[in-house]
Amino acid sequence: MNWIIASLLMFVSSVALYLGVRKSNALKTPQQLNNLAMFLIPVLVYMALTARTPTSFSLQPFEYALIFIQGVFFSYLGNVFSLKGIEYSPNPGYSLIISKSYVVFTAIASIFLFSAPLTMKSVIAILLIVLFSAFITIDKDKSRSTSNKLWLPYTMGAFFCWGFLALSSKYLLNMGVPILTRLILSMLVVTALVIVEIKVKKIPIFQVTKPQILTLGFIGVFGASFNYFMQVAFNLAPNVGFVNATNAASISLLTLVSAFIFKDELTLKKMIGIFGVTAGLLLLFL
Repeated sequence: MNWIIASLLMFVSSVALYLGVRKSNALKTPQQLNNLAMFLIPVLVYMALTARTPTSFSLQPFEYALIFIQGVFFSYLGNVFSLKGIEYSPNPGYSLIISKSYVVFTAIASIFLFSAPLTMKSVIAILLIVLFSAFITIDKDKSRSTSNKLWLPYTMGAFFCWGFLALSSKYLLNMGVPILTRLILSMLVVTALVIVEIKVKKIPIFQVTKPQILTLGFIGVFGASFNYFMQVAFNLAPNVGFVNATNAASISLLTLVSAFIFKDELTLKKMIGIFGVTAGLLLLFL
């Protein structure tokens, strides 16, 4: 498997994952249960895989500490910051496009941290993906008359959390930490935090319906494949920014499929955005 195939598998998994989240939200499932499915079910899947894949949990103290930091700060708080940024912003698209721009940060940082290559063609491809994503995510019809000035700090928090998550993952891969080891340990940390949040907020766990349970299972399965293939792509790609750009580009297919399944409006502006993102992705892969 090469990094492009792994990235495309991540790409498809990302679309399926967020379609599942969209469906779950439509079923009025609490966000905390979506998060629980997104982390707990993958842990169970990965633990089952360790029976067939040699996986060592014997790490250096610094590696354990970094994985713990990943779970608490980069994964859990990154998700919290992202949701708050979207909730408080004058337009959800503003927060989304800024936080997704972390792909530029990781692409440049990888040059200095990992001696990764970054050609002019790749720079143009990444910029195309980010810029045309704005056409898809920013919708003037969803602008709010009121907003909270904290939306930008929260959004920048998500920006750096996602960026440091990618960079620290690449570092651990370079140190020889197995993919399943890191995913299991970091997701156990996030799962514990989500369970605490469920307890504190008294979210009813045992009142979910059968459709909600099936949707949460769908979220968990594709959450597992999304995160696994992302790590495989990180390990194989010449620059982790390329993988992050592919992930950001998944919004193009998600927009098309959402229009078909959920009857979302597909405007000319969004079509231009989809075309531009696709062009950027093709340029990145060529």
